[in-house]
Amino acid sequence: MHDFVVITGFSGAGKSQAMACFEDGGYFCVDNLPPEMIAQLAELFEHEGSKVERAAVVSDVRGGTYFDGLVKVLDELAARGVPHRLLYLEASEDVLVNRYKETRRRHPLAGGSAGEEARPVGGQVLRAIETERELLEPLRDRATVSIDTSELSASRLRKVVADKMLPRGTIGKLAVTFITYGFKHGAPRDADLLFDVRFLPNPHYEAHLRPLTGLDESVRDYVASSEGIDEFYDHLIPLLDYLLPQYEREGKAHLTVGIGCTGGRHRSVVIAERLVREYEGRGSYLLDVVHRDIDKLPRTP
Repeated sequence: MHDFVVITGFSGAGKSQAMACFEDGGYFCVDNLPPEMIAQLAELFEHEGSKVERAAVVSDVRGGTYFDGLVKVLDELAARGVPHRLLYLEASEDVLVNRYKETRRRHPLAGGSAGEEARPVGGQVLRAIETERELLEPLRDRATVSIDTSELSASRLRKVVADKMLPRGTIGKLAVTFITYGFKHGAPRDADLLFDVRFLPNPHYEAHLRPLTGLDESVRDYVASSEGIDEFYDHLIPLLDYLLPQYEREGKAHLTVGIGCTGGRHRSVVIAERLVREYEGRGSYLLDVVHRDIDKLPRTP
């Protein structure tokens, strides 16, 4: 047994996506495992003849009162010398509530029907999240890796988990995500590199461009004609050409590159799309682009 991962955290924080990442990495995976069965499973894998070298299990509040025993089980694994790690997933309260509203699922600690549970009016979801927070508190500080999934899509979460948790060499090409954002909305929490492009003229101040985005041709042309844009690319692309192989050489599986402007709708989008086109043509990396704030409409003057 080389690696035994326990995945826990808030309901709705993405534990299923995390487990899928381990499955893709060749781990033996079990979902919704009561804590008292974790130790038994680890012991089974340690027996001579077991062919399972890496395993991942999800244990959370769906286990009911049994969940309280997870801390004790982790202590038992440590005392037995079982190589194990704890992955803890969390998200902001607002994000968790919105996820339950969108899916209409019932929180495991909330009563009522799925429709009633999902409404924030009764406060059932909020109360359930608070109760869950108290149950999870002893585990948060013990986590090997903690990931806040508030700003992560399902695909990006899997990439982050792969980067932080999977053994080197299991992923292949370096996965590079270009994420655009507006400084007025806050920088992305999981970015490895951040580039500020607010020095370029802002299309927001052109009335005919303001409602458009960097995906529209007229905005692309406006940014492309900005003074200094060519010099910017002449510096940025060689810098990335140097940095990306360095990260890959160190065994990093996923890199997030943030491109920020004021609102995250115009300049940053144009530049990120340009960088994706540049690196797509080379075929050296797995590429993704996320325009986080592109749908956040600007205020009308």
